[in-house]
Amino acid sequence: MSEQNSTVSRLVRVLVVLSAMVGFVAGGVAAAPASEANVYSSCTHSGCAEAYSSKSIWSSKGYPSTRGWYSWPNGQCNFAGGTHYNNEGQLPAGHSYLEFDVTPRACGAARQSYRLVLDRTTGVVYFSPNHYDDFYRM
Repeated sequence: MSEQNSTVSRLVRVLVVLSAMVGFVAGGVAAAPASEANVYSSCTHSGCAEAYSSKSIWSSKGYPSTRGWYSWPNGQCNFAGGTHYNNEGQLPAGHSYLEFDVTPRACGAARQSYRLVLDRTTGVVYFSPNHYDDFYRM
């Protein structure tokens, strides 16, 4: 019986360590419920005009899936962020997503919070003015 207790004790320690590691990797939110983002059926935010313009340009580039800086009109750049993982589960589950910055700037400049998220499964594009707290369907 002592050997069985020792095995159970080791298993519990391993689970505690794994749980802590998952919490650390997830930014300490492993036990927190999914956030309650607002997903709106149309784009009514003041940044929507800029988002529509950006959407048009990203579309003309074929919505690149490679993360990095891309040439933009007027000698500026914009950043494609690659895969959006929908970790918080605000958008439809089981879909594939890509993310793109909205506001162009000099290559390598600091990124802002405006994002476009392309649902590769349905083709729907969402605008998030606050880095994934809210989504506006475009």
